[in-house]
Amino acid sequence: MKVLHVVTGLHAGGAERQLALLLRHLPKDQQHEVAALTNPGTVARELRAGGFRVHHLDMRGNRDLGVLPRLTRLIRAGRYDLVHTHLYRAMLYGRLAARLAGVRAVLATEHSLQAGMIEGRPTSRGVRALYLGAERLGRTTLAVSGQVAGVLDDWGVPAGRVRLLPNGVDAARYRFGAAERSAHRVRLRAQLGLPTDAFVIGAVGRLVPGKRFEVPLRALVRLPDARLLLVGAGPEREDLLALAEQLGVRSRVVPTGERDDVPELLTAMDVLVSPSRQETFGLAVLEGLAAGLPVLHSACPALAELPPAAAPHARELPSDPDSYARELALLALARPGPAPAPPAVAHYDIARIAAELAELYRESAAALPGPRRPARRRAAAH
Repeated sequence: MKVLHVVTGLHAGGAERQLALLLRHLPKDQQHEVAALTNPGTVARELRAGGFRVHHLDMRGNRDLGVLPRLTRLIRAGRYDLVHTHLYRAMLYGRLAARLAGVRAVLATEHSLQAGMIEGRPTSRGVRALYLGAERLGRTTLAVSGQVAGVLDDWGVPAGRVRLLPNGVDAARYRFGAAERSAHRVRLRAQLGLPTDAFVIGAVGRLVPGKRFEVPLRALVRLPDARLLLVGAGPEREDLLALAEQLGVRSRVVPTGERDDVPELLTAMDVLVSPSRQETFGLAVLEGLAAGLPVLHSACPALAELPPAAAPHARELPSDPDSYARELALLALARPGPAPAPPAVAHYDIARIAAELAELYRESAAALPGPRRPARRRAAAH
């Protein structure tokens, strides 16, 4: 089976990294290629290094309609059995291009849909109309959480065309033996200028307003001996650092920018915080738990859909500095140290999620045959 994944871009966002993780765990009897409409960044390089073929369609902006014939030609020439789209712009163009190219087995993963928001932007009536129009050109929309499935239902997407398939976490990548974990911790704290005995608060994600990383910054004012390790890049970086300067905590904030060694960076932290009020899944929370950290969060659909015992080291808080400061002060005193990965991590293990997706590919391709094509030959990455 030959599958083309169409994605808006391949910078280091959650949806993009989730795609790369899935591709590494899908069975070898399926051939997967990726088409990025724009911005083939860090994740594209990672995929190519892993032997996956990545096509860049050089889309110049939302209204660059020339990408449609380019994508249609790519799908037709590649003779794919199935097209799988990711993120809003790729869903619009990918579903239509697949239909024009004669591929009727089309799936889409909805990674980032919330009430009134899609991928961090407000949803207008026009956005919703385009979304629903394109949805009819596909076969199935995969929702990464029950919360996302609920929004799709509110929008009028028929329940029979929606399937729940959550994100996954590569638990083994986040677990280190005691000696290895200690070595990473010492090395990274020295590299980042963090005192060996400091209480380090970690925050991981895109630096955008919806993540509310100003909350731990303001909490830091009440934690004079703590440090904040801010892992990620995004348009709010300078505003956050300016706020840290204004609050008098800039010297205790360490911004790392975009990194590809997040599992190792988690060893340098004592706690992970996720103060966003709205999430579609909450992958950073799961990664923190996989690394054995206590986690303070304000929204995590992945955990909300499981019993509390599935994640005993995660605590849900209102997204305000006072609430976070109180809980962080208690953790700074207790210093609980790394804990075993809780049942929630096993529930969302990427191997299980990938196996379910691979079976769905087989079912979809068998139900709606694609164009005839010659025997498969593995294409070289480029």
